[in-house]
Amino acid sequence: MSDAYDPAGDGARMSFAKDMSYVDYLSLDQIIGAQAPRSDTHDEMLFIIQHQTSELWMRLALFELAAARRAVAAGELRQSFKMLTRVARIFEQLNSAWDVLRTMTPSEYGAFRDALGRSSGFQSHQYRLIEFVLGNRNPAMVKPHEHRPELLAMLQDELAQKSLYHVALDLLAQEMGVSFDAAVYRMDAPHQADDAVTQAWTRVYQDPRKYWSLYELAEKLVDLEDYFRRWRFNHVTTVERIIGFKRGTGGTSGVTYLRRMLEVELFPELWNLRGAL
Repeated sequence: MSDAYDPAGDGARMSFAKDMSYVDYLSLDQIIGAQAPRSDTHDEMLFIIQHQTSELWMRLALFELAAARRAVAAGELRQSFKMLTRVARIFEQLNSAWDVLRTMTPSEYGAFRDALGRSSGFQSHQYRLIEFVLGNRNPAMVKPHEHRPELLAMLQDELAQKSLYHVALDLLAQEMGVSFDAAVYRMDAPHQADDAVTQAWTRVYQDPRKYWSLYELAEKLVDLEDYFRRWRFNHVTTVERIIGFKRGTGGTSGVTYLRRMLEVELFPELWNLRGAL
């Protein structure tokens, strides 16, 4: 029988008394120690970790979206494409997380639901920031964060700058030699479909060779929204499966509220033009 393998024999470092380790680099003590169940039920740990990991993925999505917006505003589309593709794949990953949460039954959730108090995913400031960056803007949605001045300021700062779609429309107008009505750039309301914008994007799709960069940008945005919609849909079905039509812990109508959110289109012109091609 051979001796047990010792990685040190291949040059692996085995002592980290004086060097940064994997645990140090990733701050794993803080991350792994961040789960604090408020009940003694088995399934609360799943609930906490699923939402914590989702918030980490959203942290990365915001990082990539901010960089993509800067790149599009600077006309650096090739760089933005990689970032937008990454965000779409982040939402694919977030989608898979619902599959894990759906292993929890209504009885199992009910055993610790009271421990949540009034806390709810509805109060996720990072999710709200993602919506604001993408153009689904509603100033009323900052109210749940008024008790945290730093979060309130973050959300208000986002509402004061152009969304990702706004900067894409700036580039579209510039390249197509057109201008859009000021209402297209509303900073304090969800984006609404505009005929002039639809016509400009339609020209791009009718001659993709001539307008290839804009064409690819449009498809990256559609791809992103496609994955985002799937995430929203799976959120609805997961909540319906676990709590039915009860009110959410944060006071929303639960499934009814989430179904209403399914009707929101982030980039409506890019979907509307498809029937005209």
